[in-house]
Amino acid sequence: MQMLVQVVCSRGPSLRQAISADEKLSTFNLCVTEQKRPGRSHGWAKVHSSLEDRRGAINIEWDAKTQVLLCRVVTRGGGKPNLIIGDFVDYLLRRYARRIEAINIIPR
Repeated sequence: MQMLVQVVCSRGPSLRQAISADEKLSTFNLCVTEQKRPGRSHGWAKVHSSLEDRRGAINIEWDAKTQVLLCRVVTRGGGKPNLIIGDFVDYLLRRYARRIEAINIIPR
């Protein structure tokens, strides 16, 4: 199953880079597992949950022109994305609430 989490932000530096460099990410049971693999476009990161009951990954891209963080949540099999999305949105609102103008969750 796939879900799209669209985070509209106020002007500022890349939120994807801030998330990738955030040392407190692990306190929200999240970790960056990949970034900038050769052959893929720059400006992306992959986040996983460190908890076993939260299966799936969040692929994050930053669009600097529109100041939008696009997060594609992918789960396999019967996995439901609600737990990992909940952890991620909780993290965003606690760490970057001043920058966030809107969060849209779109089923795909």
